[in-house]
Amino acid sequence: MAAESSQTLERGLRLLRLLADGRRGRTPTELAVELELSRPAVYRLLTTLQGEGFVRRDSAGRVHLGFGVLVLARAVQPLLREGALPTLRGLAEEVGATAHLTVAEGDEGLAVAVVEPSWTNMHVAYREGSRHPLTRGAAGLAILALREGRTGYQVSEGQLQEGARGVAAPVPGLPWLEASVGVVAFTPLDLDSVGPRVAAAAAELSGSLV
Repeated sequence: MAAESSQTLERGLRLLRLLADGRRGRTPTELAVELELSRPAVYRLLTTLQGEGFVRRDSAGRVHLGFGVLVLARAVQPLLREGALPTLRGLAEEVGATAHLTVAEGDEGLAVAVVEPSWTNMHVAYREGSRHPLTRGAAGLAILALREGRTGYQVSEGQLQEGARGVAAPVPGLPWLEASVGVVAFTPLDLDSVGPRVAAAAAELSGSLV
């Protein structure tokens, strides 16, 4: 019985991960194909998850993540922030730019943790809790790259704040989290050194969250 319950849980988590990839929902048939499960098995999973608010069905019958997932995500954010601060602090001090951890909530990026450098004369003020479309700014672009299987750092200039330059890299290897680590500054950033350093910080954070 325990093995059967564990298998059901594993299938339910796989289903939620599929729905978290940013696509516009899936039909039960599509879920069955991608999960390599029978349609009755998928319907049983959906019934349970929908009852708990973790998935919802739209008028066309497509399945999406439900608001229950957002509740869980918000409960985890303080833990993410606490775990990320040492890595972000080291990155901000080394690069001399404001460092941040951004997580995806649907088509938006949410700044969960921000650390400003202590020794610079001027730096970008970036508020924790700030939101922006994933299509704007290096942090969001890095998350979109992660969805496409790309792990390199992304660069932006002036997309979220005039004159601000950003470099961000996706946090790899965490199926349960779509996130990026980045820096933003008003001064030019040496991409040859800052890019790899940001990517290293993202990998470091991934290791600490496993």
